[in-house]
Amino acid sequence: MNEERIIELEIRQAYQEDLLQALNSVVAEQQKQIGKLEETCKLLHDKLKSLARAEPSPGLADERPPHY
Repeated sequence: MNEERIIELEIRQAYQEDLLQALNSVVAEQQKQIGKLEETCKLLHDKLKSLARAEPSPGLADERPPHY
């Protein structure tokens, strides 16, 4: 009985190690994606800032409604 319990615990540990490795891979891939998304957001932010400086657009209060 005691030996069966040890074998069961070893099997559980093996499954947990496999699951941990799989989760680690997922987290690593997500971190790569987050880095790419952060870089894209920074580039878009910089582009919007440069466009805003280049051509100042009129404020919404200055625009005429489309029905006029």
